[in-house]
Amino acid sequence: MPTVHISVGSNIDREKSIRSAISELRLRFGYLTLSNVYDTEAVGFDGDDFYNLIVAFESSESPKNINHALNEIEEKCGRTPEQKKFNSRTLDLDLTLYGDYISADPKLQIPRKEITQYAFVLEPLAEIAGDLKHPVSKLSYKALWQAFDKSGLVQKTVIFKALEND
Repeated sequence: MPTVHISVGSNIDREKSIRSAISELRLRFGYLTLSNVYDTEAVGFDGDDFYNLIVAFESSESPKNINHALNEIEEKCGRTPEQKKFNSRTLDLDLTLYGDYISADPKLQIPRKEITQYAFVLEPLAEIAGDLKHPVSKLSYKALWQAFDKSGLVQKTVIFKALEND
């Protein structure tokens, strides 16, 4: 069964939105492995800071079905159609990895290019899947994070009490 990695982010009612997302993901997919939560600046637009993390679980569902479920969870947790990329969002759930699968579908990019572009995706991914290898570059996430340009990076771990037990 493939291991699925989801990038989770929020900059509107961040703590509540992240807790709601984790609860809904657990209901839908079962046991989750969670990275730490990171407080990061908005990227690509002026907005409030985000909370970001990576969630992993095993699933035999297709990437398309998982992506559909993620969209439903976003809506259930308050995301509206006007909350698009490079805007403030209650919740953003992105299917980042699906085992070693590589998708050529432009509507469902796997692995997500954001893995190597943004620290808020790569650092938590390296934290919980450091020895796994990127399906395209074949480099480990730990190695990718070590090589990542961290100059000017403003990202810190947040103490998120009892997230595992919600």
